[in-house]
Amino acid sequence: MAEAATPVRLADPDVEARLARLDQVLAGLEPVPGPATEAVRLLTEVYGEALARVLDQADEPLAERLADDELLGHLLVLHDIHPEPPERRAARAVERLRPAVQERGGDVEWAGVEGEIGRVRLKPGGGCGCGGGGSEVTDAVREAVLAVAPELTAVEPLPSTPAPAFVPLTTLTHRGAR
Repeated sequence: MAEAATPVRLADPDVEARLARLDQVLAGLEPVPGPATEAVRLLTEVYGEALARVLDQADEPLAERLADDELLGHLLVLHDIHPEPPERRAARAVERLRPAVQERGGDVEWAGVEGEIGRVRLKPGGGCGCGGGGSEVTDAVREAVLAVAPELTAVEPLPSTPAPAFVPLTTLTHRGAR
């Protein structure tokens, strides 16, 4: 009796390469409606249903582990079955980026959602300066958040510290008549 072969697993870079190639192939199919496009759509729907059924059978710890896996997490988002709300996924994405931003002397913090817009607080660091570095951090945060929470329409930075309140000088030097 022959032993079952161990399935070949793909390393993350191999998965990324295949996803990039898949994007190219699908981009070529989009302008050409027909059986191939319909086959991709139907296959995606069936795989999404299969994934939803796996998630239905998973207890909470397993569902969390599945959602934490980068590839599975993206598939759960794609099929609109991710167990975590978009705000929680976005906050986790910001926390994952935080060490890299801090390494450059800055900081980033999740500030929540207003409507469909994610908000972050960015503190520029010595490495960010006034040049393009600050916008690079903003762009990286935006990209990371929208990748895990495409339900959001935008990600916008808030000031890292609130603007000082303006107090007219006249209120400090003149008292009202009694």
